[in-house]
Amino acid sequence: MARTRVIIAGAGGRDFHNFLVYFKDNPNYEVVCFTAEQIPGISKRRFPRELAGKLYKKDIPIYPEKDLENLIRKFKVNEVILSYSDLSFNYVGNFFSRVLAAGANFRLLGPRDTMLTSSKPVVAVCAVRTGSGKSQTSRKVLKLLSSKGLKVAVVRHPMPYGDLLEQEVQKFCTYEDFKKYKATIEEQEEYTKYIDMGHCVYAGVNYEKILRRAEKESDIILWDGGNNDFPFYKPDLLITVADPHRPGHEMLYYPGEVCFRMADVIIINKVDSAKKENIAIVEKNARKINAAAVLMKAKSGIIVDEPHMIKGKKCIVVGDGPTLTHGGMPYSAGTLAVRKYGGKVIDPRKTAVGSIKKSYDEYKHLQNEVPALGYSGQQILELQKTINNSSADIVVDATPAYLLKLLKLNKPIVTVDYELDEIGAQNLSKVLDKWFKKTSRT
Repeated sequence: MARTRVIIAGAGGRDFHNFLVYFKDNPNYEVVCFTAEQIPGISKRRFPRELAGKLYKKDIPIYPEKDLENLIRKFKVNEVILSYSDLSFNYVGNFFSRVLAAGANFRLLGPRDTMLTSSKPVVAVCAVRTGSGKSQTSRKVLKLLSSKGLKVAVVRHPMPYGDLLEQEVQKFCTYEDFKKYKATIEEQEEYTKYIDMGHCVYAGVNYEKILRRAEKESDIILWDGGNNDFPFYKPDLLITVADPHRPGHEMLYYPGEVCFRMADVIIINKVDSAKKENIAIVEKNARKINAAAVLMKAKSGIIVDEPHMIKGKKCIVVGDGPTLTHGGMPYSAGTLAVRKYGGKVIDPRKTAVGSIKKSYDEYKHLQNEVPALGYSGQQILELQKTINNSSADIVVDATPAYLLKLLKLNKPIVTVDYELDEIGAQNLSKVLDKWFKKTSRT
């Protein structure tokens, strides 16, 4: 019987995972190519045959997603698998309409077919949108688990933007590992805080191999999700973070609503800076579609290393790239810090160059912050030039990556961080204590 011909549409993470856990060595399917979106330059790569398994004698090509219809016809494709995250339901509907109009079937792979099972307990932290506060929540969970004397392996959602063979299994324990694995700014944003806390982070391409290595080196697995994707590992406890700055998005974005519905714990974050009516919308939706979840609220506390430097100064604010671009947030904690300490945010678009300039054309909501895009050496130089050519007095760095270590800047820099601070009787410590009493795996 002829194999079903498949295209996997992705963005350099979930797509490769879905291939490895579902399609690799599966005689019923032939993945003829991947398509790529969101990540600059990724479509110039190929998925290596060394990772693809015995059914593939050549590398699997990766094409731009804009060519999808032509690829369906060219390769006589039977089925397209959508495999990336933080997409509006409108976008998903438009996508599968393109697929169906071109003559192919459309499919999404769910948790049962894509989650790996661990021999160790798994706590997963996910979100309804990128930029909701997963990382600060994960760090809080890590502190609590470590305080119990447990050795925790932090496994981060994939961001393999370089050589996929070299990045099959990665372990980041020091800043030197950033050089070793040629980590992008986005990767460093996610790993730096853990390293500063004295912990290692596992990541890469092959999450089966990553899991087996992490299991040997830990008592418990902490999954730190990416965008609003659901976990690659079957969680024993799933914590989903919601953002009242984007009320209703928990029921308007894929697969964020999946995380919202699956959650054992829902944290409504940033209640200190969100409108009361918006907090109420998120809370109402949580009680409506996932009444069984433990519901708690939290502040996203802003920490500024030298707040006195902001007062009366013109500030260029740099925020997390994905949050500001496809995440749809017009500002970050950096802008909130400038407002709080009496500075003025300048318009960075006037000096933006290259891909940074293009990001403002593509994401119209983004006007007053610079997205920290740094997927390549060229993009890092463009980010540096955008900042240095501005009329700002200081740089407000609201990325977790420490731009001072990455860029040569001609202005003083102020660093903004944020920590999770739960409000009310419910908190993560109580949730974890209760979970430990119930589970037989810890």
